[in-house]
Amino acid sequence: MALLEGEIYEKYRSELLKRYRQLLKSLGKDISRDKLNMVRDAFDMAARSHEGTVRKSGEPYIFHPLEVAQIAVGELGLGPTSAVCALLHDVVEDTEVTLEDIEHRFGGEVAAIIDGLTKISTVFDNVDKEHSIQAENFKKMLLTLGEDLRVILIKLCDRLHNMRTLSSVGEKTKLKIASETLYIYAPLAHRLGLNAVKTEMEDLALKFTEPDLYREISAKLAERKVARQRYIREFIEPLKLELEKSDLNVVEIKGRPKSIYSIARKMKSQQIPFEEVYDVFAIRVIIDSPLFLEKADCWKVYSIITDKYRSHGNRLRDWLSQPKSNGYEALHATVLGPKAKWVEVQIRSKRMDDVAERGLAAHWRYKEGSEEITPQDKAFDNWLSSVKETLENQDLSALELVSEFRINLLGEEIYIFTPKGDVKNMPVGSTALDFAFAIHSQIGIHTIGAKVNNKLEPIQRTLKNGDIVEIITTQKPRANADWLNIIRTGRARSKIREYLRSEKTRLASEGKEIVQRKFRTQGEEFNEKNITKILKHLNILSAAEFYHKVAAGEVKLEKLRLKEVLQKPNKAEPTAVSKSSSKAPRKPASKVKGNIVIGDDYELDYSMAKCCNPLPGDPIFGFITVGEGAKIHRTNCPNAQRLMSQYGYRIIPAAWRPDDQHQPYSAKLSVSGIDDVGIVSKITDIISKDMAVNMRSINIMAKEEGMFEGQIEVFIESATHLEQLITQIQGTHRYISVRRLDD
Repeated sequence: MALLEGEIYEKYRSELLKRYRQLLKSLGKDISRDKLNMVRDAFDMAARSHEGTVRKSGEPYIFHPLEVAQIAVGELGLGPTSAVCALLHDVVEDTEVTLEDIEHRFGGEVAAIIDGLTKISTVFDNVDKEHSIQAENFKKMLLTLGEDLRVILIKLCDRLHNMRTLSSVGEKTKLKIASETLYIYAPLAHRLGLNAVKTEMEDLALKFTEPDLYREISAKLAERKVARQRYIREFIEPLKLELEKSDLNVVEIKGRPKSIYSIARKMKSQQIPFEEVYDVFAIRVIIDSPLFLEKADCWKVYSIITDKYRSHGNRLRDWLSQPKSNGYEALHATVLGPKAKWVEVQIRSKRMDDVAERGLAAHWRYKEGSEEITPQDKAFDNWLSSVKETLENQDLSALELVSEFRINLLGEEIYIFTPKGDVKNMPVGSTALDFAFAIHSQIGIHTIGAKVNNKLEPIQRTLKNGDIVEIITTQKPRANADWLNIIRTGRARSKIREYLRSEKTRLASEGKEIVQRKFRTQGEEFNEKNITKILKHLNILSAAEFYHKVAAGEVKLEKLRLKEVLQKPNKAEPTAVSKSSSKAPRKPASKVKGNIVIGDDYELDYSMAKCCNPLPGDPIFGFITVGEGAKIHRTNCPNAQRLMSQYGYRIIPAAWRPDDQHQPYSAKLSVSGIDDVGIVSKITDIISKDMAVNMRSINIMAKEEGMFEGQIEVFIESATHLEQLITQIQGTHRYISVRRLDD
């Protein structure tokens, strides 16, 4: 603070006290004197420890922990202990304060949470280059899940504030942090039921990874805001009148637009423009009911709504009877509103709405003092057990673990039933074999088939939500290495590998006994020297592999004459050739000179990534490969999120040179629409004549019901040039769709 003088110091001090008072206000009036003093002491320690330190944005560093604490208390509803930990979450790493100092002043509980929050920067110095340091840090973070959930909750608050202030960092850091957020932090927030945090993280990440798409959707939402609000009023007014006639205590009926990220995801997945995303908003009805009447009252609301508006029978989602594993409860219905528009309606109690926005933190606050085990408790306990089982799997590298965690533990779920009516939550894409292992590992190992909805199916059958599955087993174990290509869940993969290892060990033991008997019957000494000679003769790398092959029948001992092999003189070993020198020298990566600036180095070899085919004008980044220079990817490449989040240290900035020579680049287009007379001729005329673009290939086929679809590969100068071509082709017919293909 010595650097801050006069008016600047007063302005800083005023803002600091203002934010601190806001935090105390968010903690509420019921906070005890002891807890209040603890928060005050934590603020004092943080302010003194970070004194004189500033963030990249130029603001004093102390504002960051204050904002993290405000998010934890004001937005997640956490208590004073969490506020203390949020205020101190960076002091052990960034200042001279030690964990012992924390424990002495604030106690063991606070010290344990701070220990979990302390960032790891040098502890993984010996990590293999093929593994990501970020992945190791994620693993460390995930290990705290079973200890104290507040570690993860405060970590998410920290990440959310970093995302809110991401504009002040460099381009490379923006992309890395935004991609990490989309890859694991937002799904983790979703899994913990923190809908508001998850939604904001996704929108902010999209703002930095795909700024053009973000601005496009934001602008169109703003343009249609007045019309949207008018329609929502038109939809809600009749409902209000009907609900007021009932004995229900309706707290709020509101309409709110979907998040920008969810709209973008729908546009991409369905390959449609913004104008064709019809459910850009949802209606939410919130009632205040006693806990024992919540479900019944929600169904009453549903009945009143469907009396007024016709419901879509296939779009009812009942998360009252079976809450999601993140604690989410609600009824979702889709009804036909005014002007024949389908509208999604979400029906929740006040408690359900709080849990939906603030997740398990809110759930536990409602549960304080109650010993009742709720469906949310069971669902979260089951999920936490799966997390622990995944984390304890020693077979997985850090990268594999993070990937496993993201796919199997953070992804969307389906509900599968046993014939007795028990339900199992499974990741989307799970097979019948995954379900067998979810019931019990021994059932999985002995599985030979399954009945899905009373129909006999193979074990690789992909399950759907609501399927009733009966597993068929046999007495003899059936697991084999091919099963690893069938299963989707980490539990099944772990149990299969465990079984294969034990089976290999068992066979190796049997094989060793067979070899020993062979030595005895032929009067030879069974020792390491003689076994080494046999391994060289058979060109087998290890004794364990040799014994396994003997037991499996791959090596026929009856054909092996031990005396001849053991008495054969040793031949001089050929000079060892290193693995790298035995290969032909790798050709240098193709370099497109003068078009791309990579960091500050114009000479670095690079090539275009085939997974996304960047064009001049596309936002891009470089990824350092092993032996092939840099690969240039689009920032919205299908692989970008994974590369940036798992291999952030290999990401380098890249940009198109403004004086690019406009050489032709290859780009692929997908076209589809109504098969009108002369449509192909019109398309080719636009490409070749109107736009003077060279075609590399064209393949368009007529489909059933008067439709056509196909692909066109063209040579184009830039992303803007390609967009112009797409616009021209789409103008040929009212019902034609054209989109750029990544590969």
